[in-house]
Amino acid sequence: MLYSKSFIFTLREDPKVAESVSHKLLLKGSFLYMVSSGIYSYLPLGFRVLENVSNIIRKHMEASGAQELLMSALQPIEIWQKTGRDEVLSEVMFKFKDRKNRTLVLGPTHEEEVTEIVKKNVSSYKQLPRILYQIQTKFRDEVRPRFGIVRSCEFIMKDAYSFDTDEAGLAKNYDTMLSAYQAIFKDCGLNFIMTEADPGAMGGSTSHEFMVPAEIGEDVLCHCEKCDKYFKDMSNCPNCEGKLSEKRMIEVGHIFKLGTKYSAAQEALFLDKDGARKPIIMGCYGIGVSRVLSAIVETNYDDKGIIWPKSISPFDIQLVCLDEKLLSLALALGETLEKNGFKVLLDERNEPAGVKFNDAYLLGNPYIVIIGKNYANSQKIDLEIRKTRQKVSLSEEELINFLNNEYGKQS
Repeated sequence: MLYSKSFIFTLREDPKVAESVSHKLLLKGSFLYMVSSGIYSYLPLGFRVLENVSNIIRKHMEASGAQELLMSALQPIEIWQKTGRDEVLSEVMFKFKDRKNRTLVLGPTHEEEVTEIVKKNVSSYKQLPRILYQIQTKFRDEVRPRFGIVRSCEFIMKDAYSFDTDEAGLAKNYDTMLSAYQAIFKDCGLNFIMTEADPGAMGGSTSHEFMVPAEIGEDVLCHCEKCDKYFKDMSNCPNCEGKLSEKRMIEVGHIFKLGTKYSAAQEALFLDKDGARKPIIMGCYGIGVSRVLSAIVETNYDDKGIIWPKSISPFDIQLVCLDEKLLSLALALGETLEKNGFKVLLDERNEPAGVKFNDAYLLGNPYIVIIGKNYANSQKIDLEIRKTRQKVSLSEEELINFLNNEYGKQS
């Protein structure tokens, strides 16, 4: 893609509305547009990152046997009244009446709706187990939206739901999702912590949270420096006499064993092998997809800008042409790189070198490839690794071999 044709409009000054590093850099780098407090649009760069995270999630969900669906954002209040969560979540629910005077809500989550769907379609033990998931926008009337898309009124979430005939089946699916979550966050380049948690308003028994250490985190864990483990509170720490400290965390994922909390209340029943009617056993598994972007930026940046992990960056390479006379060569190199499977953003703008490099650092793509004086003099292409700022000069063949090796592609 040519930079001059792209929808990228970086800011020179830090946005005054920015409340955190990720908020600042995502706005400054043209990843997000702030519509209003707690409401954001994802610009093309941000949407690329969002899609990369979503596709990592889809890969592991499908490998775990989950099937994707897309549920409605509008929900009738009646399904929430069955579980009593119309009262529990009343403070954050967006409620309104349509022209037929029906009370509707914008879905803050989807346990009730997915239970209704399964209730209407599953009636026998022969149709179980099942896992359904979606990646969809949720809506919550937050009292205090904070830190950009870390806590917003409209956010993107992956929510999955398992349906089983017994606790043994739930335990198996829960462990499957637990492993999938660890793989997802690892693939996203996150240094995450997994800890047992309180199910809270979701209900059920066992629950685990996945958290990323960050100064803006709203959760606090106790860290033991000696055994390098994290705990919910001081009283649960091991008696190893290690130094204890509190660490702030951003929650990026949460999984729950729901049991029959929703199926019993909504009469989602099945016939077992003996012909007895029983409530379906459920599990719930959520990832804050949009929040993952902020968590990654909060833990991957320097004084120049964002440093995206290779797996989710908007482009693999930012190709910077510093001499108008070399543009045809830069275009040819860009085409060659794309034929080799790399996503390339070619900065061919008529701008000073400093502007181009500042934007390249700010946008944070993993590799900056430079066509300039060195190429004109010695046919060598300069490559800078964004994360380490290491620089090397390579021939075109050496460059492609290097990048193939970095991305694990076949030469």
